[in-house]
Parts: sequence; C-alpha cells; structure tokens
Amino acid sequence: MVRVTPSTKTSLCEAALCRGWRPRSGAELCFPLLLNSSCRKPTPHWSESVILNTLLSFVSVLTVTLNLLVIIAVSHFRQLHTPTNILLLSLAVSDFLVGLLLVQVEIFRQTSCWVFGDLMCSLFVDVSFVITSASVGVMVLISVDRYVAICDPLRYSSRITERRVTVCVCLCWFLSLLYSNLLFMDDLVKPGRYRLCYGECVIFINVITGVFDLVVTFFAPITAIIVLYMRVFVVAVSQARALRSQVVTAVTLKSSMTVRAKKSELKAARTLGVLVVVFVICFCPYYIVSLVDENLLNASFVSFVIYLFLINSCINPLIYALFYPWFRKSLKLIVTLRILQPGSCETNIL
Repeated sequence: MVRVTPSTKTSLCEAALCRGWRPRSGAELCFPLLLNSSCRKPTPHWSESVILNTLLSFVSVLTVTLNLLVIIAVSHFRQLHTPTNILLLSLAVSDFLVGLLLVQVEIFRQTSCWVFGDLMCSLFVDVSFVITSASVGVMVLISVDRYVAICDPLRYSSRITERRVTVCVCLCWFLSLLYSNLLFMDDLVKPGRYRLCYGECVIFINVITGVFDLVVTFFAPITAIIVLYMRVFVVAVSQARALRSQVVTAVTLKSSMTVRAKKSELKAARTLGVLVVVFVICFCPYYIVSLVDENLLNASFVSFVIYLFLINSCINPLIYALFYPWFRKSLKLIVTLRILQPGSCETNIL
C-alpha cells in the first residue's frame, strides 16, 4: 500500500502492504468508473483469504479481550496501583489499540481496496506510528524500572513513584504523537500526494528521514533495553546467589521479610524480562525489513513479519496470566462480576 525507499521504516500501511496489494492480471478494478486511474482489487486465493482472515479475527478478538481485562484489573484494584503496573497498563492500552484498529485494518486490506480516502490513510499511518512508538517507549521505561529496582533497591521507592511514572507514561505518549505528526506533516497537510491510483494508501518517507526514524524509534531504544537488562541480569544472578545463603541463615522476622522482598523483585524482573525478550523478538523483524531493498524481500515473508508484530499484542497479556497470580485472581473477580460489589476495589489481590 505504501511506496518506500531502502533504509526506511515501514508501518502496517507501507511497503509490505504495497506488495500485498499488487493485483493479478485481469483483476477487478477498485473503481470501475475510473478506468485509467483506478487500482485493481487484490485477488488472494479464497482458501488463503479464509484462513488468514479467520486467524486475524481470532487474534483481534483475543487481543482486545485480554488487554481490556488487564486495563480493568490494574485500573480497578487499588493494590495494583504500583509504578510497574502503571507501565503495564500503558502497554495494555497500546496492545488494545493494536487489536482494535491495526488488526482490523489488516483484515480489511487483505481482500479490499482502500476506500476510506487519502486523509484517512494518512491518519491511520500516523496512528499506527504513535501506537508503535509509544509501545517501544514504554518498554524502555519498564527496563529502567527493573534496573532501578534490582540495581538500586534502597532508593527505588523514593526515585520510582506512581506520580513520576504516570508523568513519564503521559510524556511518552505525547512525544510519540508529536514525533509522528512531525514525521508525516506533509502527508497530513496534502494527503494522497504520492498516490499513483485510486484505491491505494501510499505514504512516502525519504532515506534521510527513514534512517533518522530507525535510530530514534528502533536502534536507540533497543540498545537501551538490551544494555539495561544485561545489567539487571548480572545483578539478579549475584542477588539470587546471596539469597540462597540468606535463606539458610535468616532467623529473625525482619531478615525473612527482606529475603521475601528480594525474591519478589527478582521474580518481577524475570517476568518482565520475558516480556521484553518477546517484544524484541516480535518487533526486530518488523524494523529490520526496512533496511533491506524491497525488491529482495518475499511478499510472504513480509506478511509474516507484520503478523508477528500484531501477535505480540496478544502474547503480552498471556505472559501476565502465566507469571502473575494477581492477574489470574483479578480475572476471576472480573468474569464473575464481583468487581461490581461495593468496596471491591479494596480486595486483597496480591
């Protein structure tokens, strides 16, 4: 759907979709009345279309449902109002939007022409970049949170507060919105300026802007995440060894509580480490394909990269369910509608 140059980051509406939009000979026109200026409708094999649309629809419903449960749980129960969970709440919001908006558009573009106009095309790409950039930013904040919690635990409660984390999350979303609007300023002012025919969604990013965008929204954040978590891993290993000796020698209540607190922090670090690793695995191919000449990329591979990016938003809440007892407990209370009872927000979840 979008024409790009090498070394340019693409969104869900860019090079991969453009390749997926290439019509077969004799395909039906998107707008039959515009014979010379209409694009042709995509004509995927019916079996491929049914399988992909069914899979993406399932992923969309599951993504929206699971992340909505995370949003309700963290927002409702007072015990879950912690700095770390505020970051998870922000990530759940971005994942919810991916399932609600981006996956739905991906399903639509598999079998249809772009019929929503040039302005909606520019707005959609702009929104997709905002969501993606905000997700990357929140992952960096999660890495910083775990770094301080493990490497500087004595000052964690004073340095990482709910208020500061909330401000950082809001700032992350605001900067993502500002950055995306600046990146697509020309296309938002003059939408459709690079469109070759009616029925396609085209956003162009030149090489210089694309390289800058890759550094800002991919290389720099991923480098920061890897460096921070390598440091966390080293310190966590040394703390785990120290804890084993403390468990044996702990004889007072105070020391036992300290051991339990440290174990809790290490467990949280491992859980969020899994979250970060899965995020990097799912997002790296999405960005790396933009470094390769589009003529060297297979359309099926690019589609797989996009699906992997989308599925990440569904995997995140599954990680919470697997590793966090509080999520499983809050899920039962939400499904049974016990959260509607007076005072349910004070329920002991942890």
